[in-house]
Amino acid sequence: MENETSKKLVHQIIWYTIIFSIIGLLIETIFCYLTTGVIESRKGLIWGPFCPVYGIGATILIILLEKYKNNPTKLFIIGSIMGNIIEYLLSYILEAIYGVRFWDYAYVDLNLNGRICIRYSIFWGMLAVILIKLVKPYIDKIINKIPNLKPLNISIIILLIIDCIATVWAINTYQDRVLAKYYNIENTNQTKLKYYIEEKLFSNDKMEKTFPNLRYTDEFGKEHYLRDMIN
Repeated sequence: MENETSKKLVHQIIWYTIIFSIIGLLIETIFCYLTTGVIESRKGLIWGPFCPVYGIGATILIILLEKYKNNPTKLFIIGSIMGNIIEYLLSYILEAIYGVRFWDYAYVDLNLNGRICIRYSIFWGMLAVILIKLVKPYIDKIINKIPNLKPLNISIIILLIIDCIATVWAINTYQDRVLAKYYNIENTNQTKLKYYIEEKLFSNDKMEKTFPNLRYTDEFGKEHYLRDMIN
Protein backbone atom coordinates (compact mmCIF):
# COMPACT_ATOMS: atom_id res chain seq x y z
CA MET A 1 0.00 0.00 0.00
CA GLU A 2 2.82 2.37 0.92
CA ASN A 3 4.60 1.53 -2.35
CA GLU A 4 1.46 2.37 -4.33
CA THR A 5 1.11 5.68 -2.48
CA SER A 6 4.73 6.59 -3.24
CA LYS A 7 4.28 5.58 -6.88
CA LYS A 8 1.20 7.78 -7.17
CA LEU A 9 2.99 10.73 -5.54
CA VAL A 10 5.93 10.46 -7.96
CA HIS A 11 3.48 10.26 -10.87
CA GLN A 12 1.67 13.37 -9.64
CA ILE A 13 4.89 15.34 -9.07
CA ILE A 14 6.13 14.58 -12.60
CA TRP A 15 2.90 15.64 -14.25
CA TYR A 16 2.30 18.65 -11.99
CA THR A 17 5.74 19.89 -13.03
CA ILE A 18 5.11 19.35 -16.74
CA ILE A 19 1.55 20.71 -16.84
CA PHE A 20 2.27 23.80 -14.76
CA SER A 21 5.47 24.48 -16.69
CA ILE A 22 3.34 24.69 -19.84
CA ILE A 23 0.60 26.73 -18.13
CA GLY A 24 3.29 29.05 -16.73
CA LEU A 25 4.73 29.61 -20.18
CA LEU A 26 1.28 30.58 -21.47
CA ILE A 27 0.75 32.95 -18.53
CA GLU A 28 4.15 34.59 -19.04
CA THR A 29 3.60 34.97 -22.79
CA ILE A 30 0.15 36.51 -22.36
CA PHE A 31 1.32 38.79 -19.53
CA CYS A 32 4.25 39.98 -21.62
CA TYR A 33 1.98 40.74 -24.56
CA LEU A 34 -0.59 42.59 -22.43
CA THR A 35 2.05 44.74 -20.70
CA THR A 36 4.46 45.38 -23.58
CA GLY A 37 2.52 44.57 -26.74
CA VAL A 38 5.29 42.14 -27.72
CA ILE A 39 5.11 38.38 -28.14
CA GLU A 40 8.42 36.88 -27.09
CA SER A 41 9.70 33.58 -25.76
CA ARG A 42 9.48 33.03 -22.01
CA LYS A 43 10.81 29.50 -22.14
CA GLY A 44 13.14 28.15 -19.51
CA LEU A 45 14.43 25.16 -21.47
CA ILE A 46 15.89 24.99 -24.96
CA TRP A 47 13.42 22.32 -26.14
CA GLY A 48 9.73 22.04 -25.38
CA PRO A 49 7.11 24.56 -24.22
CA PHE A 50 8.28 24.72 -20.62
CA CYS A 51 8.75 27.44 -18.03
CA PRO A 52 10.12 25.28 -15.16
CA VAL A 53 9.95 28.05 -12.55
CA TYR A 54 6.16 27.74 -12.64
CA GLY A 55 6.22 23.94 -12.80
CA ILE A 56 8.56 23.56 -9.85
CA GLY A 57 6.95 26.42 -7.93
CA ALA A 58 3.40 25.12 -8.40
CA THR A 59 4.39 21.58 -7.43
CA ILE A 60 6.08 22.74 -4.22
CA LEU A 61 3.12 25.00 -3.38
CA ILE A 62 0.67 22.13 -3.89
CA ILE A 63 2.65 19.85 -1.59
CA LEU A 64 3.04 22.49 1.14
CA LEU A 65 -0.29 24.31 0.90
CA GLU A 66 -2.84 21.55 0.33
CA LYS A 67 -3.59 21.43 4.07
CA TYR A 68 -4.67 25.09 3.99
CA LYS A 69 -7.17 24.66 1.15
CA ASN A 70 -10.12 25.53 3.41
CA ASN A 71 -8.53 28.77 4.67
CA PRO A 72 -8.07 31.27 1.79
CA THR A 73 -6.41 33.86 4.06
CA LYS A 74 -3.70 31.47 5.20
CA LEU A 75 -3.37 30.23 1.64
CA PHE A 76 -2.69 33.76 0.41
CA ILE A 77 -0.23 34.72 3.16
CA ILE A 78 1.74 31.48 3.26
CA GLY A 79 1.57 31.15 -0.52
CA SER A 80 3.01 34.64 -0.91
CA ILE A 81 5.88 33.86 1.48
CA MET A 82 6.61 30.45 -0.04
CA GLY A 83 6.38 31.83 -3.57
CA ASN A 84 8.97 34.47 -2.76
CA ILE A 85 11.31 31.90 -1.21
CA ILE A 86 10.95 29.58 -4.21
CA GLU A 87 11.49 32.40 -6.72
CA TYR A 88 14.53 33.74 -4.88
CA LEU A 89 16.17 30.33 -4.56
CA LEU A 90 15.44 29.39 -8.18
CA SER A 91 16.82 32.73 -9.38
CA TYR A 92 20.03 32.14 -7.42
CA ILE A 93 20.34 28.49 -8.48
CA LEU A 94 19.66 29.21 -12.17
CA GLU A 95 22.21 32.02 -12.18
CA ALA A 96 24.77 29.74 -10.51
CA ILE A 97 24.14 27.00 -13.11
CA TYR A 98 23.85 29.11 -16.26
CA GLY A 99 25.96 32.12 -15.29
CA VAL A 100 23.24 34.52 -16.43
CA ARG A 101 19.96 35.90 -15.08
CA PHE A 102 16.61 34.91 -16.53
CA TRP A 103 14.71 37.74 -14.80
CA ASP A 104 15.58 40.90 -12.87
CA TYR A 105 13.19 43.06 -10.80
CA ALA A 106 15.76 45.77 -10.11
CA TYR A 107 13.52 48.24 -11.96
CA VAL A 108 10.58 47.51 -9.61
CA ASP A 109 10.12 49.27 -6.27
CA LEU A 110 10.69 47.26 -3.07
CA ASN A 111 12.75 44.48 -4.63
CA LEU A 112 15.36 42.26 -2.98
CA ASN A 113 18.55 41.95 -5.05
CA GLY A 114 16.40 42.11 -8.16
CA ARG A 115 15.30 38.52 -7.56
CA ILE A 116 11.95 39.10 -5.85
CA CYS A 117 9.69 42.09 -5.16
CA ILE A 118 6.53 43.04 -3.29
CA ARG A 119 4.48 43.34 -6.49
CA TYR A 120 5.07 39.72 -7.44
CA SER A 121 4.76 38.45 -3.87
CA ILE A 122 1.12 39.57 -4.07
CA PHE A 123 0.90 37.71 -7.38
CA TRP A 124 2.28 34.56 -5.72
CA GLY A 125 -0.34 34.81 -2.97
CA MET A 126 -3.16 35.14 -5.49
CA LEU A 127 -1.68 32.31 -7.53
CA ALA A 128 -1.58 30.05 -4.46
CA VAL A 129 -5.29 30.59 -3.75
CA ILE A 130 -6.30 30.08 -7.38
CA LEU A 131 -3.99 27.08 -7.70
CA ILE A 132 -5.23 25.15 -4.66
CA LYS A 133 -8.90 26.16 -4.70
CA LEU A 134 -9.68 26.20 -8.43
CA VAL A 135 -6.97 24.76 -10.66
CA LYS A 136 -5.65 21.73 -8.77
CA PRO A 137 -8.94 19.76 -8.72
CA TYR A 138 -9.14 19.93 -12.53
CA ILE A 139 -5.46 19.09 -12.99
CA ASP A 140 -5.87 16.10 -10.67
CA LYS A 141 -8.65 14.77 -12.91
CA ILE A 142 -6.36 15.05 -15.93
CA ILE A 143 -3.43 13.38 -14.16
CA ASN A 144 -5.64 10.54 -12.92
CA LYS A 145 -6.45 9.71 -16.55
CA ILE A 146 -2.76 9.47 -17.49
CA PRO A 147 -1.46 5.88 -17.13
CA ASN A 148 0.81 5.58 -14.11
CA LEU A 149 3.42 3.52 -15.94
CA LYS A 150 6.97 3.36 -14.62
CA PRO A 151 8.60 3.23 -18.10
CA LEU A 152 6.62 6.32 -19.16
CA ASN A 153 7.55 8.31 -16.06
CA ILE A 154 11.22 7.30 -16.29
CA SER A 155 11.31 8.27 -19.98
CA ILE A 156 9.88 11.71 -19.18
CA ILE A 157 12.42 12.25 -16.40
CA ILE A 158 15.28 11.27 -18.74
CA LEU A 159 14.03 13.61 -21.48
CA LEU A 160 13.76 16.49 -19.02
CA ILE A 161 17.28 15.83 -17.73
CA ILE A 162 18.58 15.83 -21.32
CA ASP A 163 16.70 19.09 -21.95
CA CYS A 164 18.27 20.66 -18.84
CA ILE A 165 21.77 19.54 -19.83
CA ALA A 166 21.26 20.82 -23.38
CA THR A 167 20.02 24.14 -22.02
CA VAL A 168 23.12 24.59 -19.85
CA TRP A 169 25.29 23.71 -22.85
CA ALA A 170 23.36 26.07 -25.13
CA ILE A 171 23.47 29.08 -22.80
CA ASN A 172 27.14 28.64 -21.94
CA THR A 173 27.96 28.29 -25.64
CA TYR A 174 25.90 31.35 -26.52
CA GLN A 175 27.42 33.46 -23.78
CA ASP A 176 30.98 32.43 -24.69
CA ARG A 177 30.30 33.26 -28.34
CA VAL A 178 28.79 36.65 -27.49
CA LEU A 179 31.63 37.60 -25.13
CA ALA A 180 34.28 36.43 -27.61
CA LYS A 181 32.83 38.68 -30.29
CA TYR A 182 32.13 41.60 -27.92
CA TYR A 183 35.63 41.63 -26.46
CA ASN A 184 37.26 40.49 -29.72
CA ILE A 185 38.69 37.30 -28.21
CA GLU A 186 39.71 34.40 -30.43
CA ASN A 187 38.69 30.97 -29.14
CA THR A 188 41.67 28.75 -29.96
CA ASN A 189 40.23 25.71 -28.16
CA GLN A 190 37.16 25.44 -30.39
CA THR A 191 37.32 22.44 -32.73
CA LYS A 192 35.61 22.54 -36.11
CA LEU A 193 33.25 19.70 -35.18
CA LYS A 194 32.23 21.30 -31.88
CA TYR A 195 31.78 24.66 -33.60
CA TYR A 196 29.61 23.08 -36.32
CA ILE A 197 27.41 21.22 -33.81
CA GLU A 198 26.91 24.26 -31.60
CA GLU A 199 26.23 26.56 -34.54
CA LYS A 200 23.59 24.18 -35.87
CA LEU A 201 21.91 23.43 -32.56
CA PHE A 202 22.35 26.72 -30.73
CA SER A 203 22.79 29.46 -33.32
CA ASN A 204 22.74 33.09 -32.18
CA ASP A 205 19.41 33.62 -33.90
CA LYS A 206 17.83 30.62 -32.16
CA MET A 207 19.22 31.60 -28.76
CA GLU A 208 18.14 35.22 -29.10
CA LYS A 209 14.60 34.14 -29.93
CA THR A 210 14.43 31.43 -27.27
CA PHE A 211 16.07 33.38 -24.41
CA PRO A 212 15.71 37.08 -25.31
CA ASN A 213 16.20 38.32 -21.74
CA LEU A 214 19.46 36.62 -20.81
CA ARG A 215 21.81 39.04 -19.06
CA TYR A 216 25.54 39.13 -18.47
CA THR A 217 27.13 41.01 -15.54
CA ASP A 218 30.54 42.52 -16.30
CA GLU A 219 33.41 43.08 -13.87
CA PHE A 220 31.95 46.46 -12.88
CA GLY A 221 28.62 44.93 -11.87
CA LYS A 222 26.78 46.34 -14.87
CA GLU A 223 24.25 44.09 -16.58
CA HIS A 224 24.05 43.72 -20.35
CA TYR A 225 21.49 41.89 -22.48
CA LEU A 226 23.33 39.26 -24.50
CA ARG A 227 21.11 40.02 -27.47
CA ASP A 228 22.41 43.61 -27.47
CA MET A 229 26.03 42.58 -27.09
CA ILE A 230 25.95 40.36 -30.17
CA ASN A 231 24.52 43.09 -32.42
